[in-house]
Amino acid sequence: MVKNSNRNKVRPRKRSLRSSGKSSRKSPQPSSRISSPPQTTPYPSESLRLNRILSLAGAASRRKADELIQAGRVTVNGKIVREPGTRAVWGEDSIMLDGQDVRKPSERVYLLLNKPFGVVTSLRDPEKRPVVSDLLKGVGERVYPVGRLDFDTMGLLILTNDGDLAHRLAHPRYRVPRTYKVTVEGAISDESLESLRKGVVLEDGFSGPSKVTAIQRGAGKSMIRMTITRGKSRMVRRMLEATGHNVVHLLRTGFGSLGLGDLKVGAYRFLEPDEVEELKRAVGLP
Repeated sequence: MVKNSNRNKVRPRKRSLRSSGKSSRKSPQPSSRISSPPQTTPYPSESLRLNRILSLAGAASRRKADELIQAGRVTVNGKIVREPGTRAVWGEDSIMLDGQDVRKPSERVYLLLNKPFGVVTSLRDPEKRPVVSDLLKGVGERVYPVGRLDFDTMGLLILTNDGDLAHRLAHPRYRVPRTYKVTVEGAISDESLESLRKGVVLEDGFSGPSKVTAIQRGAGKSMIRMTITRGKSRMVRRMLEATGHNVVHLLRTGFGSLGLGDLKVGAYRFLEPDEVEELKRAVGLP
């Protein structure tokens, strides 16, 4: 635990199993959840580095956690801490990020959400737009998105409080595939498809290759299936724009071994244990 600090005991919050009210934002109404027993792997209770705690909580990657701490956005027992190597006892010391309690989850939770159009991939938004947490009624633990889907992109989004898994799934080193169904204006040529397969040069570097299959081609619009292994900002849209095509609809249908299936827009479900194990195997976690 942190030395020379007045420790504030944090009372564990009671988990709400059902929604007791509506969000103050005008957000899409969530569909009924599809239940499955959440994972119950215990979290470590020994003294840990602060950046490790934030990562385990799913609040940030280890590198991003260092930045948050150095920026003075993290407090331990009421005192601002700027050294990422500072150690604390999670669940005993009072640890806060931006004034929000970084509480120790009682269980690890893994969710798959079918994100609607017009929802921000965040837990809160300064512009008061709808956020994905508005759709997670009945989830007792605080979970965080794995990567991002744009405001105007729909489809598969993983949310979890397992920071190690979230970090690896989003990191380009592990090359976890993301599959999209993309609708573009106009007819898409064989030359454009081949350019996408080989990769294109973007303003922030080479996109890397992708797998592309034409689903439908027409004079008014075309539809393709596209799989990438990097998660740069608006990457699919920018790759299509680089080949002269404007994206009018973008739906993520797959992430790693997971698919949307028949999950309704705005609904979520807990991942099954074998699905979690498959994701962990893909990124080298036990």
